[in-house]
Amino acid sequence: MPSHLLRILLTSLLTALAIPAIADSTLSFPTQKRPATPHGHPVVLSPTSWQTSESALILCDFWDSHTSARAAHRVQQLAPRVAAVIAAARQSGVLIIHAPSDTMPFYQSHPARLRTLATPTAPDLPADLSGWLDRLNPSETAAGDPIDSSSGGSDDSREEARAWQAILKREGRLASRYPWKQQHPLVSINPDTDFISDRGTEIWNILRARSIRHVFIAGVHTNKCICGRSFGIRQLVRHGIDTVLLRDLTDALYNPADPPFVPHVHGTSLMVAHIERHLTGTALSSAVFGGTTPPLPEDSRIPVAVLTGENEYHTAESLAEFFDKDGAEFRPSWIAAPPDAPGDLLQTDALDHARVILVSMRRTALAPNAMSALRRAISRGAAVVGIRTASHAFALRPGTPIPPNHETWPDWDVSILGGNYQNHHANDAKVTVHAPDSDHPILAGLPRTPFASGGSLYLNSPLQPGTHTLLTASAAGIAKPEPVAWTFLTPSGAPVFCTSLGHTDDFANPPFRTLLRNALRWAATRQTTPAPR
Repeated sequence: MPSHLLRILLTSLLTALAIPAIADSTLSFPTQKRPATPHGHPVVLSPTSWQTSESALILCDFWDSHTSARAAHRVQQLAPRVAAVIAAARQSGVLIIHAPSDTMPFYQSHPARLRTLATPTAPDLPADLSGWLDRLNPSETAAGDPIDSSSGGSDDSREEARAWQAILKREGRLASRYPWKQQHPLVSINPDTDFISDRGTEIWNILRARSIRHVFIAGVHTNKCICGRSFGIRQLVRHGIDTVLLRDLTDALYNPADPPFVPHVHGTSLMVAHIERHLTGTALSSAVFGGTTPPLPEDSRIPVAVLTGENEYHTAESLAEFFDKDGAEFRPSWIAAPPDAPGDLLQTDALDHARVILVSMRRTALAPNAMSALRRAISRGAAVVGIRTASHAFALRPGTPIPPNHETWPDWDVSILGGNYQNHHANDAKVTVHAPDSDHPILAGLPRTPFASGGSLYLNSPLQPGTHTLLTASAAGIAKPEPVAWTFLTPSGAPVFCTSLGHTDDFANPPFRTLLRNALRWAATRQTTPAPR
């Protein structure tokens, strides 16, 4: 039988064969976005539920090689976790679409590729799905690229590049335009259920044929193919497909020698933040499919769990901008409640792994699971950094009833932060922070002359025994200075830094940003010691 007739027969058989049915189930996970507000782009978490029968996972350009040695090595490091997530997603009933661009000849006889070719053309196939899409909307165009990859994006040294070329030549990968030949071999392709394609039109047909409404996307690279391909985030979102990037299963093609001159892993984080601002939401694969994703070996950033939940000073916006611009040495994990359910914190798993807990909440009673996670983290010895309203983060105003099935922590300020919050001076009393008279590492780089602070001056005198005051401040017309920054120890002996600074205006003030950066670094690196009580 001629080969083309055999292929037609095979595709017809594959179309006729029923794909094994898997019981439908619900995937519930938090989605992270950064919508625009008048004060910036806060990290906002929303509970999300998708039916597995209506969901697909696209694995983008997860090739077996690359033009860049380091890019290829990062894929190799991610591959075991990607393979585990693909297997878990498939088992749950999520449709798997493998999209290793430029490798279709390798898969020309694979059942998953033939199944794709046999999929009928959707009646609503968009006419503009065939090419690359550089920008999705005016906001993304105005924002520009957060990382510069115009030089190619490879962060290989010259020696690494030369050695890699020799390897590619030895493996026979330089004979064609690209060195990749197939998807990374650690990621299996199920011949009975999966699909293979590198074209937006074909993938659209698959989604429509299987009634897919939601798509997870993973792979490489965030600033290139993940967003720009004909099946990438921009095209999916543009045409109404709910799309979520699995942000722990991706990488950027970025060289730290190019703007904004930050470590590679932080460059990836900046691109993820760009996606959350202008394109779509992201999620952790662990939150959706279980398991854990270890950081890349090169990722030495300090893990910080960031608890946000106050609307007076807009610190959710200020902290997001702070970590993007000044936080290259930190790996923040955001913990917050959805707007309609204060206290029902999402992504509390981060508390189990964080070295530092950064608290910026205000008068919030927590759901029991969130409070248990916080208490557990404090008990195991996590360091704490509190700013501004952290002093009354988990205490309600006198007489305010505690919401059903929620809990407060009335002595949080006293027992954990070492504070003594008793309200504040008048809002219009101008505050001056006195120059530091200590060489404490938290004060390194602060001016040796007084500087202004925004907002009111908190009343915290006297602090608890065992505190060490770092900065004091005075308010206009008030003679007695108040402590505004100090250190302490938790009952587990972990380091604590607390400051009543943190007004919106303070984040625009370089001394405060230096203070916060120093405090996070100090809290993460200071050795835990038993705390006398």
